[in-house]
Amino acid sequence: MPCDDRAAMIGSLTGMSFAPPPPDLLKLQAAWEEWERGEQPPGKVLANLKTAGMAIVLAQLVESGWSPAA
Repeated sequence: MPCDDRAAMIGSLTGMSFAPPPPDLLKLQAAWEEWERGEQPPGKVLANLKTAGMAIVLAQLVESGWSPAA
């Protein structure tokens, strides 16, 4: 593939929009429980939490003013 063709293909991909899937609370809970049981190493748990949408859930909680019960 000539260099110009590759650049054109990459350029066309940068214009595509990507919307991540909504958070999956069941996957988040499962990843956390695997961590608590010692079934997964920390890196795998963090990857699973990230792909399940933990950052979105935390951001929404902060935006809503939620705070844990005492």
